[in-house]
Amino acid sequence: MDPRPALIEKRMSTIKRKILIASGKGGVGKSVIATTTALFLSRKGFITGLLDLDLHGPTCHTILGVVPRFPEEDKGVLPLELGNLKFMSVALYIAQRPLPLRGIDLVNAIREILAITTWKKLDFLIVDLPPGSGDELLEVLKLIPNSEIVLVSTPSKLAVNTVRRLLSLLKSMDANIIGVVENMKTVSSENVRNMCKELEVKYIGSIPFDPHLEDSLGDSEKIMNTILGKSIKNFLIASILERCRNKS
Repeated sequence: MDPRPALIEKRMSTIKRKILIASGKGGVGKSVIATTTALFLSRKGFITGLLDLDLHGPTCHTILGVVPRFPEEDKGVLPLELGNLKFMSVALYIAQRPLPLRGIDLVNAIREILAITTWKKLDFLIVDLPPGSGDELLEVLKLIPNSEIVLVSTPSKLAVNTVRRLLSLLKSMDANIIGVVENMKTVSSENVRNMCKELEVKYIGSIPFDPHLEDSLGDSEKIMNTILGKSIKNFLIASILERCRNKS
């Protein structure tokens, strides 16, 4: 019997809130939103963890400006500490090298990361999930059963259709869905809002397309002061903290 699920349960027991950032497809800004959300929560004084589980394309370290380096170990792997923000990613081990995993190897890699990472006490753990609704998502939902999910979509019909399928799957599993963030909004489109209304999930808010975002990547302070950062602070952080108050 695999001992890792029991160990993962123990690791997760010291974390108050686990929030998964998911998307139906890549290229919608999920990783930037996950990273910026973690930054704002940590700046508000919450002990926050950021876990990049996008094994094929980890980017949170680049967004944060973290140079990959092997983390220290003490009865497990210790995440890098960036003030109140603790950070873990497979990129700390592989840097820019590819990670050619498939099928059961992906599942095992996720189990290993969750089992060996020693977060200790956290107020929030933000998890940047791989895009899509494959084995990685299903495994994380099984291993972190009390998680809450934020979905990210752009106004594109292609993105909305993939998020619609993902939402339908999550609802069929009785997953705890916080709602949907619309990113890179450039025109007056109601695609995402209409989908949320149809599927009876919360439309958290929209983030306008930010032409200066690319220049801020790698600098936490700049990211938090972009249009994207200010939008996340105004509605996504507010939604998360409102749920905290309602649960307390």
